[in-house]
Amino acid sequence: MLMLIPTMNILLVTAIALSVVFCVGWMYQIRSGNAGYVDVLWALGVGGTALVYFSVGEGDLCVRTVAGLLMLVWSLRLAYHLHHRVSGQEEDGRYQALRSRLGTNINRFHFFFFQGQALLAWLFALPAWVIANNAGSVPVPILIAATLVGAMALLGEAIADKQLSDFRANPNSAGKTCRTGLWRYSRHPNYFFEWMHWLSYPLLAWGAVYAQWLWLAPAMMFLFLWFVTGIPYTEKQAVKSRGEDYRRYQRETSVFFPWPPRRDGE
Repeated sequence: MLMLIPTMNILLVTAIALSVVFCVGWMYQIRSGNAGYVDVLWALGVGGTALVYFSVGEGDLCVRTVAGLLMLVWSLRLAYHLHHRVSGQEEDGRYQALRSRLGTNINRFHFFFFQGQALLAWLFALPAWVIANNAGSVPVPILIAATLVGAMALLGEAIADKQLSDFRANPNSAGKTCRTGLWRYSRHPNYFFEWMHWLSYPLLAWGAVYAQWLWLAPAMMFLFLWFVTGIPYTEKQAVKSRGEDYRRYQRETSVFFPWPPRRDGE
């Protein structure tokens, strides 16, 4: 059925579909009292929309396959990780603070918030649309480079999440900061590799119309992680819960890009 939809109209169809899906998610959060599921929906929304574009596009099959596999693994891994963190747990502190601040207006706010996340999911899936409709071919060295960047990013993020999970599972880690593995070289290696993942798609769009605009995806992800949803809140909570131990970690360890740690005071 999707194959019968004109290329440009598929953008409208996916936008409407995402809006409906996130509306259902909004209704679910009213029942569950946990708005954190919006993050799971976002990961699945981006991945699902991208896979639709890859399946109906007429670009190079090899490139579409590589890009589709990268997006599929990214989407499912991140959605699983977020769902494990949200399911059966108290609502994230960010959303609890909003509920406390907005009171009876919270559901109205969440409706527009969920729709905003639907729009972001649609925007972050646009690189897939460009790649899927690229009439040209991607040079083999560029294709290999893009595949390696994407694969390294997925592996790095999975390792970082596992190392942090193992650290938190150790009773002796209470009140302490994870400094093992990748966390020795970056305070947020999971965010770094999440950002790195988005660098693969501009490469996979090599030579395509609008290809230059795909660099906005990693740029936007960096800005969101650095200034909005990632680092600021995470560090604020870490200082609140771990105090001087985390402040020392801040002084010794690179905030984002992996780098050898420095001694406190240097």
